Amino acid sequence: MEKFNTLREKAGLSIEEVAELTNYSKRHVYRWENGKIKPKKPILDELSRIAENGISFKANGKTEFTFIDLFAGIGGMRKGFESVGGKCVFTSEWNKYARQTYAANFEMDHDIAGDITKISEKDIPEHDVLLAGFPCQPFSIAGVSKKNSLGNPHGFEDKTQGTLFFDIARILKHHKPSAILLENVKNLVSHDKGKTFQVIKDTLQELDYFFDTRIIDAKSFLPQHRERIFIAGFRTDLGFDFSELDIPDVNSGPKLKSILHPQDGSEEEELPFTIGEKAKVNPKYTLSDKLWNYLQDYAEKHRKKGNGFGFGLVGPEDTTRTLSARYYKDGSEILLKQEGKNPRRLTPRECSRLMGFDRTGENGFEIPVSDTQAYKQFGNAVAVPVVEEIAKFIKPFILEEKKQKGQLFMFSGTTDDGKNEYLSKSG
Repeated sequence: MEKFNTLREKAGLSIEEVAELTNYSKRHVYRWENGKIKPKKPILDELSRIAENGISFKANGKTEFTFIDLFAGIGGMRKGFESVGGKCVFTSEWNKYARQTYAANFEMDHDIAGDITKISEKDIPEHDVLLAGFPCQPFSIAGVSKKNSLGNPHGFEDKTQGTLFFDIARILKHHKPSAILLENVKNLVSHDKGKTFQVIKDTLQELDYFFDTRIIDAKSFLPQHRERIFIAGFRTDLGFDFSELDIPDVNSGPKLKSILHPQDGSEEEELPFTIGEKAKVNPKYTLSDKLWNYLQDYAEKHRKKGNGFGFGLVGPEDTTRTLSARYYKDGSEILLKQEGKNPRRLTPRECSRLMGFDRTGENGFEIPVSDTQAYKQFGNAVAVPVVEEIAKFIKPFILEEKKQKGQLFMFSGTTDDGKNEYLSKSG
């Protein structure tokens, strides 16, 4: 209690400010102040750094940790970790259109690598954190007993073979980064009766990572119901507890109107999404009579059968279903009501805001691809504000893990041969 209060006072931080900086609830921070529970060492170290250097994500102008961005998509994970001062040193994404959007939105000092299955782990730079929103492919662990009887290899070297998770595992095995953050669909936990998730957990344990998981709904930050599982791990048991991350109640999140084009002239025209002096939504996003009739007939047919299939019709005061990569087909999961005419799809710019790539009223995220590709990209992306909150929460643990390894470096840059340079080293 005494050390926490001393550091807090030295840093000049209120209870509310500590809660905001660490992403613990105010109630949790009050318990630190009153000595009812003891803050973990990474939190005390973070307060010590703030007390010494002020509130900054960088030291001497140099970033404090590096990360690689695998299955990068359009950079949602990168945005989250750059927001707390991380430096991306390697990016991999196989889809050429996603690479186009990624390159348009980030300062790149390295080429975007393609198919990770064709890249040797030895060709990936050293890094402190591995980020991966990896696709979920079927994991097969059948036949292990048979392989035992035949004397064939199994376990880590075999049971993840042929899956994209295997590529994460082989990189972890070679580089042993301080921390990992993996993201996937909520159903990963129940896929193949839990066998898939068990393989992932067993593999991470075999690779000597202590990890915890949490399912987070982006609805706390965005007007969209989007549940995803996050797996955060470290090479040392730091007492990391994902449940301590303070997430606002989902019912307190913003409504759809916060991401919609106002269509009143307060927003500049952005072709092809909006047109005219008042920046009205382009009529092409309104459903044709043929498509709207089809969707209504389809929903009615399944309603009579007792199925839940149908379109999602929403208004400005609502929140949406999960935006998916198939949104380009008919927009059925999120259709916006319009007075006196058929509903419309969200524009790609509104999808960018719905995923948190653009803040409300901003158009800073470049969309250099067709509508079809943009819908696919945003539907496959991570919710940026969620990753930002996670990054802020786990940063002290990343730095503590680096310190445990005697590797609290300050990243300086990259040499001509692709190796990282650092200003200093502790330990």
